[in-house]
Amino acid sequence: MAPERESPRDRTPAGATAASRPRTTRLDQPLPRRRRFLPEYDPEAFGRLSERIARFLGTGRFIVWMTVVIILWVVWNVFAPSGLRFDEYPFIFLTLMLSLQASYAAPLILLAQNRQDDRDRVNLEQDRKQNERSIADTEYLTREIAALRIGLGEVATRDWIRSELQDMVKEMEERHNGHRHDPVVFPAERSRGRDADDR
Repeated sequence: MAPERESPRDRTPAGATAASRPRTTRLDQPLPRRRRFLPEYDPEAFGRLSERIARFLGTGRFIVWMTVVIILWVVWNVFAPSGLRFDEYPFIFLTLMLSLQASYAAPLILLAQNRQDDRDRVNLEQDRKQNERSIADTEYLTREIAALRIGLGEVATRDWIRSELQDMVKEMEERHNGHRHDPVVFPAERSRGRDADDR
């Protein structure tokens, strides 16, 4: 019986290591998601929420509502029956709630300001690029206008043609009236005496 042949996949060339073997992961498929023990959140959604909260904290409505809540809190804990009071005179719980609200409001406001700064930076960069393009276009148009003015300086204008025609009409009238002799284009040479060398 003939011995079984090894398939090319089973054979490993001499000196080959495990690194040169074919990979088990496929490149045409995404890697599986890693398990994370911390809760995941959408930074963009959280940023939008922080901007909404910061925008509400900066309004007069928030100040009015907070003032009303504090007044009701104090009035209830001062004038309500002693069995229904939940925060006695030093108002420790009220102080704790206000401190908690301030400790959360400050980072949310800073986060909203950072997002606004990032947007302003992007807008300034876009404005700078737009200004550079506008300057480049203006310089190009300036060069084109200068080239057109130079080109038009060498072109016969209507006024120049009109003045030339008027000069020609005057010259023709003067010739017709005989006030001006015809110019000799090729004047005849003067007859010179014979030289001694001509003999």
